[in-house]
Amino acid sequence: MHLNPAPVAHTTAGGTHRLSVAVIGGSLTGPITALLLLRAGIDVTVYEATPASAPLGGGLIGLEHTALDVLDRLDIPQREFIAYDSETIRQVAVRDRQPEQTVLRTYPGRNTTWTLLHRALAARVPAGVLRKGMRVTGLTHHAGRPVLRFTDGHTKTADLVVFADGRSSTGRRLLDPGRQLHYAGYVAHRGTAPCIPRPGLRDFVRLEPCPGAQFNVAPVPGGCDWTFYLGCTAADYEQRFGAEPIRRVFALPRHITPAARAHVDEQADHLLPPDHAAVVHATTTRMAVPVLDIDPPTRMVWPVGGGHAVLLGDALAPVRPHTARGANNGIEQAAGLAAALTQHHRYNADLPAALHGWQRRHLPTAVAAVRQGPVIGDKLGLGAR
Repeated sequence: MHLNPAPVAHTTAGGTHRLSVAVIGGSLTGPITALLLLRAGIDVTVYEATPASAPLGGGLIGLEHTALDVLDRLDIPQREFIAYDSETIRQVAVRDRQPEQTVLRTYPGRNTTWTLLHRALAARVPAGVLRKGMRVTGLTHHAGRPVLRFTDGHTKTADLVVFADGRSSTGRRLLDPGRQLHYAGYVAHRGTAPCIPRPGLRDFVRLEPCPGAQFNVAPVPGGCDWTFYLGCTAADYEQRFGAEPIRRVFALPRHITPAARAHVDEQADHLLPPDHAAVVHATTTRMAVPVLDIDPPTRMVWPVGGGHAVLLGDALAPVRPHTARGANNGIEQAAGLAAALTQHHRYNADLPAALHGWQRRHLPTAVAAVRQGPVIGDKLGLGAR
């Protein structure tokens, strides 16, 4: 892809102008991007659509060594967000609700939760850098620089806009509107139970009771986190959670109807060993996430006036959870982007060329993860072919 060669603002020997970066999204990838850029001496502000008063939380996340190394470089000790250091995955075939065969695998990383990692990141973002309740509605340019517009009427000018705003990204809608989300035909039901299925649980356990269903469980502080993958038509999803899958990309606890809860409980009683079914029943607060696909991206960088905008993480290409690449892609892309911008900031490297190089290195991995998801789903009998 040929990037717009128009000049952009940069730091010069005379210090005429410092690169200004606006990061959209305050979940995980956005704050990591901001912390990396701040370390490099780059001006950055993070805008998060969710207001400060909104409750936040999330489930289990696998972080590979490359992502863990990025967090090490930010001086975030693993003990702060890794509660259990097991690398073992127990893959258990289940027949007639009883474990039949167990295969042990080693995961090249560690498991954490969204809540633990987000808490560690939020504690390190300086006051004034993160602005909550700021929902982006548009992106234009003025005097050669990108201009963000927000729902409250405010505008923000920057040299580079980084969209790290998740699966239902506003940035993707503005920059790459031809790539739409598609429902894959199954749902990740999840929750955190105040108990564990068996004493001493430390490993990530994957139960495979039959094609078309999978149950994952792992220990977290105070209990265990579980995800139950079950097939679901788009019509059933809308009936159980109040909106179609591509509109309600996260069914929050308030969206979980009694019918949705009963359905998951019944499937647990029908498919899972009794101790794991009991964990499901014991879970008061639940969520549901429709598994979504998207066409592979063809670019990560767009010219906006004389500046640029980029997509990364789930904003660029949400992937199926079975790939275990969602958070890893976002963190690795953020680190690569920070390296490119650091070379521009410190040594006056050509910014369009630096962004093009970043795209060339990271785009193939994002494309591969998008394509891998349906292949894994087919093997498990999950989703529409």
